[in-house]
Amino acid sequence: MLQLKRLLLSFLLLFTFSFIAACGNNSNTKTTTDKANADETKIIRIGFTPGPYSDQVKKGIAPILKKKGYEVKYTEFTNGNEVNFALAKGDLDADIFQHTAYFKNFISENNLDLTEVLKVPTAPMGLYSDKFDSYKNLSKSKEYSIAIPNDPPNIARALRILEQVNLIKLKDNYKPITVSTKDIQSYNVKIKFVEVEQAQLARTIPDVDFALVNGNFILASHRKLSDSLYLENPPYEYQNLIAVRTEDKNKQFVKDLIETYKSENFQNLIETDPEFKGFWMPTYFKK
Repeated sequence: MLQLKRLLLSFLLLFTFSFIAACGNNSNTKTTTDKANADETKIIRIGFTPGPYSDQVKKGIAPILKKKGYEVKYTEFTNGNEVNFALAKGDLDADIFQHTAYFKNFISENNLDLTEVLKVPTAPMGLYSDKFDSYKNLSKSKEYSIAIPNDPPNIARALRILEQVNLIKLKDNYKPITVSTKDIQSYNVKIKFVEVEQAQLARTIPDVDFALVNGNFILASHRKLSDSLYLENPPYEYQNLIAVRTEDKNKQFVKDLIETYKSENFQNLIETDPEFKGFWMPTYFKK
């Protein structure tokens, strides 16, 4: 009888240890599975400011991503300063609204670990006026009010355009990204600059003689790029981009987002949809 009790006790102990070990293995398996699922982003949260970049995604990018098993969620910010902070905090997975000069300046000033991964079709900055049909042959004796952005990267962009249309002359060897009104060597007409937050610039057009406005804000105000008196061919630093957290740049959802922008279907949309007429086209588009 004693031997039988010992045998039963040994069996119970063996069963108990086996059960605990099995639970432990299941727990480890679940943890590994949960981590894998967490890494497989299937909902891509993208931030925008008002304008055409969310329309590009809704019309051309989201339908392709849907076929790849993704859902795109959109967040629109009226204040562009908030978008990169939201991305850095993890409230977004990507943002599409800014050019390289603004992006580099912003993440440097705010110590954000974000990365540019791709250029996107870009609405250029242009010179607009409701009072004049040309910037040429302006009176030398009259002073003209010109609205420009109030952030350094876009001030530089606006001044470079004013030099291109021969309204000012900038000093030789100026730094393209940091040029300011202090770098103006001479004026070909008298100018009074009106500095405005760039999202509000389109609204100032009726109140000033000329305004230099980024294309996405022109489109958001229900104007057309073709309404411009002059439209830039944006250099690299003023081409818009997709930004992600640096830690995410090699994740599959980023690779799929890039692949979708480079697709022939998306290129056809940009080239044929009237909303995107006048856009700068990225170099990865097939000519």
